Amino acid sequence: MIAIVDYGMGNVASVSMAFKRLGYEVILTDDQEQLRAASHIVLPGVGSFQAAMEEIEDRGLLDFLREMAREKPFLGICLGMQLLFSDGYEGGKTEGLNLIPGSVKKIETEYLLPHIGWNGLQIKPGYDAFLPYEEKHVYFVHSFQAKTEEKYVVASSDYGTEVPAIVKKDNVYGIQFHPEKSGEVGVNLLKTFLQEVAYVSHSSH
Repeated sequence: MIAIVDYGMGNVASVSMAFKRLGYEVILTDDQEQLRAASHIVLPGVGSFQAAMEEIEDRGLLDFLREMAREKPFLGICLGMQLLFSDGYEGGKTEGLNLIPGSVKKIETEYLLPHIGWNGLQIKPGYDAFLPYEEKHVYFVHSFQAKTEEKYVVASSDYGTEVPAIVKKDNVYGIQFHPEKSGEVGVNLLKTFLQEVAYVSHSSH
Protein backbone atom coordinates (compact mmCIF):
# COMPACT_ATOMS: atom_id res chain seq x y z
CA MET A 1 0.00 0.00 0.00
CA ILE A 2 1.20 3.49 -0.86
CA ALA A 3 0.69 6.21 1.76
CA ILE A 4 0.38 9.81 0.59
CA VAL A 5 1.21 12.21 3.40
CA ASP A 6 -1.81 14.46 3.88
CA TYR A 7 -0.52 17.59 5.63
CA GLY A 8 -2.82 20.16 4.05
CA MET A 9 -0.37 21.34 1.35
CA GLY A 10 -0.90 19.11 -1.63
CA ASN A 11 -2.79 18.15 -4.74
CA VAL A 12 -3.30 14.82 -2.98
CA ALA A 13 -6.36 13.68 -4.95
CA SER A 14 -4.69 13.82 -8.37
CA VAL A 15 -1.49 12.18 -7.08
CA SER A 16 -3.60 9.47 -5.47
CA MET A 17 -5.46 8.85 -8.76
CA ALA A 18 -2.17 8.46 -10.64
CA PHE A 19 -1.05 5.62 -8.34
CA LYS A 20 -4.49 4.02 -8.43
CA ARG A 21 -4.25 3.96 -12.23
CA LEU A 22 -1.15 1.79 -11.77
CA GLY A 23 -3.19 -0.66 -9.69
CA TYR A 24 -1.91 0.26 -6.24
CA GLU A 25 -3.91 0.62 -3.07
CA VAL A 26 -3.51 4.19 -1.81
CA ILE A 27 -4.24 5.87 1.52
CA LEU A 28 -4.18 9.61 2.29
CA THR A 29 -3.17 10.13 5.89
CA ASP A 30 -1.09 12.00 8.45
CA ASP A 31 -1.48 9.15 10.96
CA GLN A 32 1.91 7.74 11.91
CA GLU A 33 0.71 4.16 12.37
CA GLN A 34 -0.87 4.13 8.91
CA LEU A 35 2.24 5.68 7.38
CA ARG A 36 4.43 3.13 9.14
CA ALA A 37 2.32 0.28 7.74
CA ALA A 38 2.71 1.46 4.12
CA SER A 39 5.21 0.02 1.65
CA HIS A 40 5.97 3.43 0.09
CA ILE A 41 5.64 7.01 1.34
CA VAL A 42 4.76 9.85 -1.05
CA LEU A 43 5.10 13.49 0.03
CA PRO A 44 3.27 15.78 -2.40
CA GLY A 45 3.10 19.55 -2.02
CA VAL A 46 1.94 22.84 -3.46
CA GLY A 47 2.68 26.20 -1.85
CA SER A 48 5.60 27.66 0.07
CA PHE A 49 8.55 25.77 1.58
CA GLN A 50 8.25 27.64 4.88
CA ALA A 51 4.51 27.02 5.30
CA ALA A 52 4.92 23.34 4.41
CA MET A 53 7.69 22.74 6.95
CA GLU A 54 5.64 24.52 9.64
CA GLU A 55 2.67 22.27 8.85
CA ILE A 56 4.84 19.13 8.99
CA GLU A 57 6.27 20.24 12.33
CA ASP A 58 2.85 21.18 13.75
CA ARG A 59 1.56 17.70 12.96
CA GLY A 60 4.54 16.08 14.73
CA LEU A 61 5.76 14.53 11.48
CA LEU A 62 9.24 16.04 11.13
CA ASP A 63 11.39 13.40 12.82
CA PHE A 64 8.93 10.69 11.85
CA LEU A 65 9.25 11.40 8.09
CA ARG A 66 13.05 11.43 8.43
CA GLU A 67 12.84 8.02 10.08
CA MET A 68 10.50 6.66 7.39
CA ALA A 69 12.84 7.87 4.63
CA ARG A 70 15.58 5.70 6.10
CA GLU A 71 13.34 2.64 6.19
CA LYS A 72 11.28 2.58 3.00
CA PRO A 73 10.95 4.06 -0.51
CA PHE A 74 10.16 7.75 -0.18
CA LEU A 75 9.07 10.06 -3.01
CA GLY A 76 8.72 13.85 -2.85
CA ILE A 77 6.67 15.50 -5.60
CA CYS A 78 6.88 19.20 -6.61
CA LEU A 79 7.16 21.15 -3.32
CA GLY A 80 7.50 17.73 -1.69
CA MET A 81 10.74 17.23 -3.63
CA GLN A 82 12.07 20.60 -2.46
CA LEU A 83 11.35 19.68 1.18
CA LEU A 84 13.76 16.73 0.84
CA PHE A 85 16.72 19.14 0.85
CA SER A 86 18.66 20.69 3.73
CA ASP A 87 17.03 24.11 3.56
CA GLY A 88 14.86 26.43 1.49
CA TYR A 89 14.92 30.19 0.98
CA GLU A 90 11.28 30.92 0.14
CA GLY A 91 10.10 33.47 2.71
CA GLY A 92 13.41 33.36 4.61
CA LYS A 93 15.74 30.44 5.29
CA THR A 94 13.89 27.38 6.60
CA GLU A 95 15.32 23.99 7.51
CA GLY A 96 14.04 21.16 5.31
CA LEU A 97 13.84 17.42 5.91
CA ASN A 98 17.58 17.23 5.14
CA LEU A 99 17.34 13.86 3.37
CA ILE A 100 19.40 15.08 0.40
CA PRO A 101 22.21 17.66 0.83
CA GLY A 102 21.42 20.96 -0.90
CA SER A 103 19.39 24.16 -0.82
CA VAL A 104 16.24 25.30 -2.58
CA LYS A 105 16.62 28.78 -4.08
CA LYS A 106 14.85 30.99 -6.60
CA ILE A 107 15.57 29.91 -10.19
CA GLU A 108 18.29 32.19 -11.59
CA THR A 109 17.12 32.67 -15.16
CA GLU A 110 16.28 35.40 -17.64
CA TYR A 111 13.05 33.55 -18.39
CA LEU A 112 9.76 34.45 -16.72
CA LEU A 113 8.94 32.98 -13.32
CA PRO A 114 7.17 30.92 -12.28
CA HIS A 115 8.39 28.25 -14.69
CA ILE A 116 5.04 26.98 -15.96
CA GLY A 117 4.47 24.47 -18.71
CA TRP A 118 5.98 21.58 -20.62
CA ASN A 119 9.71 21.02 -20.69
CA GLY A 120 11.95 18.17 -21.89
CA LEU A 121 13.99 15.92 -19.60
CA GLN A 122 17.71 15.29 -19.95
CA ILE A 123 18.66 12.03 -18.22
CA LYS A 124 22.07 11.82 -16.54
CA PRO A 125 24.48 8.95 -17.33
CA GLY A 126 24.11 5.89 -15.12
CA TYR A 127 20.33 6.02 -14.71
CA ASP A 128 19.40 3.46 -17.36
CA ALA A 129 15.89 2.87 -15.98
CA PHE A 130 15.07 6.50 -16.79
CA LEU A 131 16.58 6.55 -20.32
CA PRO A 132 13.17 6.02 -22.00
CA TYR A 133 12.27 9.53 -20.74
CA GLU A 134 15.13 11.32 -22.52
CA GLU A 135 13.64 14.48 -24.12
CA LYS A 136 10.14 13.47 -23.02
CA HIS A 137 8.08 16.49 -21.95
CA VAL A 138 6.64 16.90 -18.47
CA TYR A 139 4.63 19.66 -16.78
CA PHE A 140 6.28 22.11 -14.36
CA VAL A 141 4.90 24.85 -12.07
CA HIS A 142 7.59 26.35 -9.80
CA SER A 143 9.81 29.37 -9.08
CA PHE A 144 12.38 27.64 -6.86
CA GLN A 145 14.86 24.91 -7.70
CA ALA A 146 17.19 22.53 -5.90
CA LYS A 147 20.89 23.44 -5.77
CA THR A 148 22.65 20.16 -5.10
CA GLU A 149 25.60 18.04 -6.11
CA GLU A 150 25.52 16.47 -9.57
CA LYS A 151 25.60 12.95 -8.08
CA TYR A 152 22.07 13.38 -6.69
CA VAL A 153 20.56 14.53 -10.02
CA VAL A 154 18.88 11.84 -12.14
CA ALA A 155 17.38 14.21 -14.73
CA SER A 156 17.32 17.93 -15.40
CA SER A 157 15.47 20.42 -17.60
CA ASP A 158 16.75 23.57 -19.26
CA TYR A 159 14.97 26.79 -18.29
CA GLY A 160 17.71 29.27 -19.12
CA THR A 161 19.65 27.38 -16.45
CA GLU A 162 19.87 23.72 -15.48
CA VAL A 163 16.96 22.80 -13.22
CA PRO A 164 17.04 19.42 -11.41
CA ALA A 165 13.86 17.58 -12.44
CA ILE A 166 14.41 14.19 -10.76
CA VAL A 167 16.73 13.64 -7.80
CA LYS A 168 17.75 10.56 -5.82
CA LYS A 169 19.74 9.59 -2.76
CA ASP A 170 19.52 5.93 -1.73
CA ASN A 171 15.79 5.08 -1.55
CA VAL A 172 14.70 8.75 -1.46
CA TYR A 173 13.51 10.17 -4.78
CA GLY A 174 12.22 13.60 -5.75
CA ILE A 175 10.27 14.78 -8.81
CA GLN A 176 10.12 18.55 -9.37
CA PHE A 177 7.42 18.50 -12.05
CA HIS A 178 3.83 17.26 -11.71
CA PRO A 179 3.74 13.61 -12.84
CA GLU A 180 -0.02 13.56 -12.32
CA LYS A 181 -0.38 16.40 -14.87
CA SER A 182 2.18 14.98 -17.32
CA GLY A 183 -0.04 12.43 -19.10
CA GLU A 184 1.25 8.94 -19.84
CA VAL A 185 4.86 10.03 -19.37
CA GLY A 186 4.12 11.11 -15.79
CA VAL A 187 2.28 7.93 -14.88
CA ASN A 188 5.05 5.81 -16.41
CA LEU A 189 7.64 7.73 -14.40
CA LEU A 190 5.79 6.87 -11.19
CA LYS A 191 5.82 3.26 -12.36
CA THR A 192 9.59 3.45 -12.91
CA PHE A 193 10.05 4.81 -9.39
CA LEU A 194 8.04 1.88 -7.99
CA GLN A 195 10.03 -0.63 -10.06
CA GLU A 196 13.36 0.94 -9.07
CA VAL A 197 12.57 0.53 -5.38
CA ALA A 198 10.92 -2.88 -5.79
CA TYR A 199 13.53 -4.49 -3.56
CA VAL A 200 11.25 -3.41 -0.71
CA SER A 201 8.37 -5.85 -0.45
CA HIS A 202 5.07 -4.28 -1.46
CA SER A 203 2.95 -7.30 -0.83
CA SER A 204 -0.22 -5.20 -0.69
CA HIS A 205 0.05 -4.55 -4.44
